[in-house]
Amino acid sequence: MENDNQLSIFKGGLALGVGVGLVGGVMSTLWIKKRQRLNADAVLTLVKEAFLKEGPIEGSWINFEKQPLRKFAVHSEGYTGGITRLEDGKIVSYEFLADAKTGTVLEIERRIPEN
Repeated sequence: MENDNQLSIFKGGLALGVGVGLVGGVMSTLWIKKRQRLNADAVLTLVKEAFLKEGPIEGSWINFEKQPLRKFAVHSEGYTGGITRLEDGKIVSYEFLADAKTGTVLEIERRIPEN
Protein backbone atom coordinates (compact mmCIF):
# COMPACT_ATOMS: atom_id res chain seq x y z
CA MET A 1 0.00 0.00 0.00
CA GLU A 2 2.79 2.38 0.92
CA ASN A 3 4.62 1.54 -2.34
CA ASP A 4 1.48 2.37 -4.31
CA ASN A 5 1.30 5.77 -2.58
CA GLN A 6 4.98 6.51 -3.31
CA LEU A 7 4.54 5.46 -6.94
CA SER A 8 1.50 7.72 -7.24
CA ILE A 9 3.45 10.67 -5.84
CA PHE A 10 6.34 9.92 -8.23
CA LYS A 11 4.00 9.78 -11.23
CA GLY A 12 2.33 13.05 -10.20
CA GLY A 13 5.69 14.78 -9.78
CA LEU A 14 6.94 13.40 -13.08
CA ALA A 15 3.82 14.60 -14.91
CA LEU A 16 4.14 18.03 -13.30
CA GLY A 17 7.83 18.27 -14.29
CA VAL A 18 7.15 17.25 -17.88
CA GLY A 19 4.26 19.73 -18.10
CA VAL A 20 6.31 22.62 -16.72
CA GLY A 21 9.21 21.75 -19.05
CA LEU A 22 6.93 21.61 -22.07
CA VAL A 23 5.23 24.92 -21.30
CA GLY A 24 8.60 26.55 -20.61
CA GLY A 25 10.02 25.28 -23.89
CA VAL A 26 7.08 26.55 -25.92
CA MET A 27 7.14 29.95 -24.21
CA SER A 28 10.90 30.40 -24.70
CA THR A 29 10.62 29.42 -28.38
CA LEU A 30 7.88 31.99 -28.93
CA TRP A 31 9.88 34.66 -27.09
CA ILE A 32 12.99 33.99 -29.21
CA LYS A 33 10.96 34.01 -32.45
CA LYS A 34 9.43 37.36 -31.50
CA ARG A 35 12.85 38.93 -30.95
CA GLN A 36 14.57 37.28 -33.92
CA ARG A 37 15.70 39.48 -36.81
CA LEU A 38 16.45 38.50 -40.39
CA ASN A 39 20.04 38.80 -41.52
CA ALA A 40 20.99 41.09 -44.39
CA ASP A 41 21.33 38.25 -46.91
CA ALA A 42 17.81 37.01 -46.18
CA VAL A 43 16.36 40.52 -46.62
CA LEU A 44 18.22 41.00 -49.92
CA THR A 45 16.94 37.63 -51.14
CA LEU A 46 13.34 38.65 -50.38
CA VAL A 47 13.72 41.97 -52.22
CA LYS A 48 15.41 40.32 -55.20
CA GLU A 49 12.61 37.74 -55.45
CA ALA A 50 10.06 40.56 -55.63
CA PHE A 51 12.01 42.37 -58.37
CA LEU A 52 12.57 39.17 -60.36
CA LYS A 53 8.79 38.77 -60.70
CA GLU A 54 8.81 41.85 -62.96
CA GLY A 55 11.95 41.01 -64.93
CA PRO A 56 15.67 40.30 -64.74
CA ILE A 57 18.02 42.30 -62.54
CA GLU A 58 21.59 43.31 -63.29
CA GLY A 59 22.95 43.58 -59.77
CA SER A 60 22.15 44.06 -56.11
CA TRP A 61 23.75 45.17 -52.86
CA ILE A 62 22.87 45.59 -49.19
CA ASN A 63 24.46 47.30 -46.23
CA PHE A 64 25.09 44.64 -43.56
CA GLU A 65 24.86 47.12 -40.67
CA LYS A 66 21.36 47.62 -39.30
CA GLN A 67 20.30 51.18 -38.84
CA PRO A 68 17.69 52.45 -36.40
CA LEU A 69 14.35 53.43 -37.92
CA ARG A 70 11.62 55.62 -36.55
CA LYS A 71 8.28 56.19 -38.20
CA PHE A 72 6.21 58.35 -35.90
CA ALA A 73 5.97 56.38 -32.62
CA VAL A 74 7.24 53.07 -34.08
CA HIS A 75 10.89 52.21 -33.52
CA SER A 76 12.61 49.42 -35.45
CA GLU A 77 15.80 48.52 -37.30
CA GLY A 78 16.35 48.25 -41.03
CA TYR A 79 18.77 47.58 -43.85
CA THR A 80 19.53 49.80 -46.83
CA GLY A 81 20.28 48.28 -50.20
CA GLY A 82 19.83 48.55 -53.91
CA ILE A 83 18.86 46.75 -57.09
CA THR A 84 19.90 47.65 -60.63
CA ARG A 85 18.11 46.58 -63.78
CA LEU A 86 18.06 47.40 -67.47
CA GLU A 87 14.92 49.33 -68.50
CA ASP A 88 14.44 50.72 -72.02
CA GLY A 89 18.15 50.35 -72.72
CA LYS A 90 19.19 52.30 -69.61
CA ILE A 91 20.50 51.09 -66.27
CA VAL A 92 17.99 52.05 -63.58
CA SER A 93 18.86 51.91 -59.89
CA TYR A 94 16.39 51.27 -57.05
CA GLU A 95 17.50 52.05 -53.51
CA PHE A 96 15.42 50.57 -50.71
CA LEU A 97 15.01 50.56 -46.96
CA ALA A 98 13.74 47.23 -45.56
CA ASP A 99 12.61 46.24 -42.07
CA ALA A 100 15.15 43.93 -40.39
CA LYS A 101 12.48 41.90 -38.61
CA THR A 102 10.12 41.12 -41.49
CA GLY A 103 12.08 42.01 -44.63
CA THR A 104 9.27 44.31 -45.75
CA VAL A 105 10.37 47.16 -48.01
CA LEU A 106 9.47 50.40 -46.23
CA GLU A 107 10.82 52.89 -48.75
CA ILE A 108 12.06 52.64 -52.32
CA GLU A 109 13.52 55.28 -54.61
CA ARG A 110 14.03 54.91 -58.37
CA ARG A 111 17.07 56.64 -59.86
CA ILE A 112 17.93 56.98 -63.52
CA PRO A 113 21.52 58.12 -64.15
CA GLU A 114 21.82 61.14 -66.41
CA ASN A 115 23.91 60.74 -69.58
